[in-house]
Amino acid sequence: MSTSALKPISPDEFGTRVAPMYINGQWRLGSSGLHTDDVNPATGLVFAQVAQATEDDVQEAIAAAYAARGAWAAMLAGEREALLLRAADIFAANRDALRDLIIQENGSVWIKAPWEVDYAVDCLRSAAGCIRQPHGETFPTTTPGVVSMTIRQPLGVIGGISPFNSPLLLGMKKIAFALAAGNTFVLKPSELTPLVGLKMAELFEQAGLPAGVLNVLPGDAAVGKQLVADERVRMITFTGSSKVGRVLAAECGKHFKRVCLEMGGKSPIVVLNDADVDYAVDAAAFGIFFHQGQVCMSNSRIIVERGLYDVFVEKFVAKAKTIVVGDPRSPDTVVGPLVRASHAQFIMGQIADATAKGAVVHTGGRHEGPFFQPTVLTGVTPEMAIYGEESFGPVTSIYCAEDFDHAVALANDTSFGLSAGIVTNDLQRAFEFAQRVESGMVHINDTTIADEPHITFGGVKNSGLGREGGEASMHEMTEVKWVTFQLGKRQFPF
Repeated sequence: MSTSALKPISPDEFGTRVAPMYINGQWRLGSSGLHTDDVNPATGLVFAQVAQATEDDVQEAIAAAYAARGAWAAMLAGEREALLLRAADIFAANRDALRDLIIQENGSVWIKAPWEVDYAVDCLRSAAGCIRQPHGETFPTTTPGVVSMTIRQPLGVIGGISPFNSPLLLGMKKIAFALAAGNTFVLKPSELTPLVGLKMAELFEQAGLPAGVLNVLPGDAAVGKQLVADERVRMITFTGSSKVGRVLAAECGKHFKRVCLEMGGKSPIVVLNDADVDYAVDAAAFGIFFHQGQVCMSNSRIIVERGLYDVFVEKFVAKAKTIVVGDPRSPDTVVGPLVRASHAQFIMGQIADATAKGAVVHTGGRHEGPFFQPTVLTGVTPEMAIYGEESFGPVTSIYCAEDFDHAVALANDTSFGLSAGIVTNDLQRAFEFAQRVESGMVHINDTTIADEPHITFGGVKNSGLGREGGEASMHEMTEVKWVTFQLGKRQFPF
């Protein structure tokens, strides 16, 4: 069944019918009619059903994006700019509906969901501002009469794979800058948050986005594999686990396809002896318990210099015990449900392994269904799985550093390198840390969680490849072409 009369599901229709996919400006149930359940992580109840893309659907979406790429790239900068700004206004006008959808589908708590919507709006406006910025350069040359320059051109079709933890924010960061650079886009949203992706398509459609420029395909990993393998897709942009990202990088390498990866983290926040301990506790608590630790930048490692270690542990554990866990719709809730209830067992396995090998759980270490209690460990050592593995939950370990150099060594003792923070009044130490820590981002006197759409974002080591945000996205999503112009006739040697 395929018809443009179908419309995406809206919050008041949950459970009444299957939400269609979006291909070439049409809402379709797909070539097979297959659909899956969409589950509210807080309740465990099915609240919607979503059509699932098959191979034929993916081929149609890529073909549509490929056909639309020329006209979209040729659109005047001012016209694309106006469309993205119009989309920003439409997303802003739907703030409450988007907030409620993120809470229901993603389990985001009240303080996180509206912030995510506001970020998406800001992202559209930032992308609109970048449309006039893909600058070329001119170069001197040793050839007489030659004007030498570079220009930037869109890649064409870009495939995006977005995660479940911030589906609107991270989906928008990929789409908005790709469109701003003149590319067309095929999005595979997370299997756990497909309605957010479809809602994005609906609002872009309202803004007047031409057919084929954006296509949204709910589905499983097979959709992503097709995007990687198809030669018409020039780039893959992915946010998700390092395990999947490494596979994608290898596959993109086989096809000589550009790839941008934003992956996991085991981010450290370092607290030096001269820090304001209460401020440091608040910063570290936000950095691990925000969105129940399901943030790639979460400071799951807290490294405290010995002179402040005991008092910090005492105060941080006390703070963790005050964190409210429960209904994400309540404004008082800080920690809501894990998106996957089964993930609680993975975290429990990490904790069991750590305690069996000598670690101490000061608070937490238990869960009720998807609701995991804020958990604080000490005595974690390298032979424990949790030392190096990402937990992706409200779980952190506190380490004692003998001195500044030891703190830096502990911060770097990880295969990840996404974000890092340091709390100190010593500006010299702060900047030395920023230079020495192996991390794509460093935040001084702040938590490890920070993101703005116009600023370069990304990690090193197993945390990523490439950069997103603002000018960085425009560079990643365009091709540099060298152009020369011969004034008069060149004298050739033969």
